[in-house]
Amino acid sequence: MFNHHDITRNAFMLHGPLAHHGYDWWWHSLTAQDAETGEDKPFFIEFFVCNPALAEDEPVLGQLPENQAAGKKPSYLMVKAGTWGEDHCQLHRFFAWKDVKLHGDAPYSVEASDCFACETALVGSILITEEEAAAHPEWMCDAGDLTWDLTVDKQIAFNVGYGASKPLRDVEAFAMYWHAEGMKSAYSGTITYNGRQYTVTPEKSYGYADKNWGRDFTSPWVWLSSNCLFSKKTGKQLQSSVFDIGGGRPKIYLVPLDRRLLGVIYYEGKEYDFNFSKLHLMVKTEFSFEEQDELVHWNVRQENIHAVMETEVFCRKKDMLLVNYEAPDGSKKHNRLWNGGNGWGTVKLYEKKDGGLELVDEIEATHIGCEYGEYDR
Repeated sequence: MFNHHDITRNAFMLHGPLAHHGYDWWWHSLTAQDAETGEDKPFFIEFFVCNPALAEDEPVLGQLPENQAAGKKPSYLMVKAGTWGEDHCQLHRFFAWKDVKLHGDAPYSVEASDCFACETALVGSILITEEEAAAHPEWMCDAGDLTWDLTVDKQIAFNVGYGASKPLRDVEAFAMYWHAEGMKSAYSGTITYNGRQYTVTPEKSYGYADKNWGRDFTSPWVWLSSNCLFSKKTGKQLQSSVFDIGGGRPKIYLVPLDRRLLGVIYYEGKEYDFNFSKLHLMVKTEFSFEEQDELVHWNVRQENIHAVMETEVFCRKKDMLLVNYEAPDGSKKHNRLWNGGNGWGTVKLYEKKDGGLELVDEIEATHIGCEYGEYDR
């Protein structure tokens, strides 16, 4: 059962009703090293598409007051990229659909101007001046200059199973779908950010690639993942391990399933699955999120019939973004969606033995991708 790659789930999904009211995105996050100092720097790159059936000659931006007044929903390709840390930023570059070359079937590819994404490569650039960012609040972004030229090697996948299978996609059962084709990915290449050069090497990239699509987002919105993991048992780095937790309050047929998370850990070749949609696993989840003065703090406890995983993650607020997206209906409900790329914490993994718990390992995690947000009240 190990390693459930399925690139058909990475195909372009905005067909039928979702073409008029839907989004689809390919997300990548990774760590690079400063070419001069060797210091780690986390980056993210995302290709986000919205409402292709509503295309016009220019990108239709849903936060523009005149578009809201005219009842126009967003329609565009948004190339989103940025960095975490004290100089964090998110940059958005918008393209009209007529300027996008899309190969929608698997393997997918998306191209517009010098921006390109596919299963194995990511290339592009965004330049936004301070004046432009100030003049265009509808772009929902900061100022900065970022270019990238990367190859991607997706090594371990997290396939959420039936919940994102073709039958449930075809009937649009869920408001938001998820597939992590590259839950553990190795990136290589170069990034330039505001004039500084960064080198990306496979063994130090700690990369992650996933995809979300649907007609709406989820609230709360939770994501925690890392493959930079050290065993407290052996004191060594775990070379083929990764964990990934995501979800929140998914909706199926418009009815919210209250506070459900999907989770998995691959521990040196063995998979422990905490996926609420796999009913035979009898998954139970508890999670909490706390915003402190300087830190944000997640606690997740997941249990199935075989195992228990307890995950605790911290991230510095000064290193994080409040990440911006608008929904396909043009609303922007997530205005406090904390998003980071250099969280740290611990994962305790137990197996159930004779009615008790036996510790498999206590794992130190760094370079954690992390997210939490709830809709504005």
